[in-house]
Amino acid sequence: MEPLPPDASAAEALPAAPKRRRWFWRGLLALLVLVTTAFAVLMWRWSTPPAAFDPLVQAKARNGSGALVVGVATTATLARVGELLLDKHGGYLSNDVTPPSLFLDDMPNWEFGVIEQSRDLALALRRDFSRSLTQSIEDKDLAEAQPLFSTTNDRWLLPSTESQYRAAIERIDAYRTRLGDGDANDAQFYARADNLAAYLGMVEARLGSLSQRLSAAVGPTRQDTDLANDRAARQSKPNAAPREIRTAWRDIDDVFYEARGSCFALVHFLKAIEHDFAEVLKDKNATVTLRQIIAELEATQEPLGSPVILNGSPYGFFANHSLVMANYIARANASIIELRKLLERG
Repeated sequence: MEPLPPDASAAEALPAAPKRRRWFWRGLLALLVLVTTAFAVLMWRWSTPPAAFDPLVQAKARNGSGALVVGVATTATLARVGELLLDKHGGYLSNDVTPPSLFLDDMPNWEFGVIEQSRDLALALRRDFSRSLTQSIEDKDLAEAQPLFSTTNDRWLLPSTESQYRAAIERIDAYRTRLGDGDANDAQFYARADNLAAYLGMVEARLGSLSQRLSAAVGPTRQDTDLANDRAARQSKPNAAPREIRTAWRDIDDVFYEARGSCFALVHFLKAIEHDFAEVLKDKNATVTLRQIIAELEATQEPLGSPVILNGSPYGFFANHSLVMANYIARANASIIELRKLLERG
């Protein structure tokens, strides 16, 4: 065997084993870069919420040739929001136990906000909108749908959360179909002022809680007003007054995206309600109030100009996204309180 020429490269003189190890580590590094890039793209894509839709157009498309009777818009919108929750990019993520969705927390919190509003509307349909009196019989499909929507949001074992929510959507669709079957003794939807006021009471409590949790990002001092205006009122444990309430820094973005998801669902529900309760709102001269509520909630869906949720001081240099969101929600909730009181008047 002839010796290697003097000008041969050092690589040619290396033994075979070190060369194989070098290519192994290069291949492993390339694979890690590829997997990391793929995960990053998927996480970005799956963190994008679904686009808004027109509830009335969706109701007409879903109802086909059937008549768009009172209640169809609201029930069709609830079903469609549920479908978006399950069928958006990446599907339903809250109960995933594998990467890359395991590393996401913003979208699962967005999903939880949508679920909370869907549960409230499903309860209102079962308890109020579908019943003429408190002693009347509840609708069979809604009696099944409402508990299914109340399934825990992170269950991955059978029956999974997705399967329970899809079953609930099927029951909602069955109720919507029966609304237009022409049988007066079958499903009904009662668009009355007291029914709408009862539902708005649930919305008011939900938005009030979100507004307080968002505002607590800066730790405001709160006076003890829990028993205000009632001398005979008592509570189980005394509160320290005043006390500081602060949302933990690691939970600030979670609360923000939960509020964003909640408002996404509520905007669509209220637009559908505007159609189904048109006569009630017109009689109370309250249509413009509802539209203002919708406008305030739509402002919560504006695109973010920052890749992270900022929590600057109230009058500092950096933005505070939680306080901006709390402002829109608080303004919407104030109008909801006024609308509910207006509906409760004779």
